Amino acid sequence: MTVDRCRTPARPRRIFTYFWSASLVSSLGDGAVLAALPLLAASLTVDPRLIAAVVFTGRLPWLTVALFGGVIVDRADRRRLMLFTQVGQMLVVAVIAAVAGLHVTQIWMLYVLAFVMGCADVLFMSASQAFVPTIVEEDDLDAANGRLVAAESASRDFLGPPIGSALFAVSSAVPFLVDAISFGGSVLLLLRIKPSPTSEHRASSAAASRSSVWTDIREGLRWLMRSRLPRLLTLISAAGNFCEAMALSLLVLFARDVLNIGPAGYGVLLAAMAAGAVIGGLFSARVVKRFGARRIAIAVEVISPLAWLAIAAIGHSPIVMVGLFAVFSMALSMRNVVSSSTRQRLIPNEMLGRVTAASRMLAYGATPLGALAGGFVAAQYGLVAPWMVGGVLSLLVAVVSVPLLWRWDSPPRGRRTRQDPPIENGIAER
Repeated sequence: MTVDRCRTPARPRRIFTYFWSASLVSSLGDGAVLAALPLLAASLTVDPRLIAAVVFTGRLPWLTVALFGGVIVDRADRRRLMLFTQVGQMLVVAVIAAVAGLHVTQIWMLYVLAFVMGCADVLFMSASQAFVPTIVEEDDLDAANGRLVAAESASRDFLGPPIGSALFAVSSAVPFLVDAISFGGSVLLLLRIKPSPTSEHRASSAAASRSSVWTDIREGLRWLMRSRLPRLLTLISAAGNFCEAMALSLLVLFARDVLNIGPAGYGVLLAAMAAGAVIGGLFSARVVKRFGARRIAIAVEVISPLAWLAIAAIGHSPIVMVGLFAVFSMALSMRNVVSSSTRQRLIPNEMLGRVTAASRMLAYGATPLGALAGGFVAAQYGLVAPWMVGGVLSLLVAVVSVPLLWRWDSPPRGRRTRQDPPIENGIAER
């Protein structure tokens, strides 16, 4: 049976431009803090477990509040929710900037900052993922997600870290102040997007108000668990994030003690490592069109463990390490575009917040566990060990996942509804 699908009317390009610009601006400030936060933690302690705990607490909200956040995304106006979270993040970061400026920072304060910002990220990222399909035509999802990934990588991972490390050398408070200002700029840009609720969204909000939170959570989890392709991509991402977090949570110590890079050079290192992700995001739509989503996903599963193991074996100089990581980040950014577009095409719009949150709870929830494991591995066996252990585990994941990914067929086009059955290999279950 073929499900009828209606195309949404064309949306003005300027709406996506405002949304893309808001992401670009806020990501720049996030990038500055991406370098400044571990540097601030390293100035307070040399214990790798305590530093890895900053990453742990920052990702912990994906394990604890993501499912509730998904319900909020499906019940609330997504534009207003994004505005609310950005204002909240601006205020929290401003407080930390003041604390750092007064030189009274303690390590537990960084844990609180990371957790609160993580909670806001849960809401904002879930809302933004659900917002994209309402402002972009379905045929343009790969290109739109590619532009968003490229902008985030260029701003947060490429430009932000060198700025953050340079500003940290001047004063530990300045990077956090810059982040607060960037959130303010993002809010102004989001305000340029005029609210235009669709009848579908109003209907779903009304339906949600008659059901309990737990009912909505179960519905989102059930949809994800019954849908083979989204479920497979989620589990692969979770395993990959665990392996990657083992090493990346301690990158500031690896850079200092193994690569012999100081605070100013740390930001440059992060930027150089992100170059591949920027390139991958920019060219992702063309590459996906040329080779297909399945081949991209399989390539990432093969490249990831090889890159991690190579860094453990020979990546003890900045140039070699950056080159290996750039290849990995290029492939990973393309896989992220593929995963986002696949979810947005398959998941019903009225359930997009809940299913996306459930998926990311599993995928991102593995990050704090990986960071915690990496801290203990490094404390026992040194800073190179997390790269080796993560690479071996990632290789095992590839052995299991690649045969499953060969069964991936292209999903049918058209926005799905709550009544549509889940997808198995691109074919609706009956």
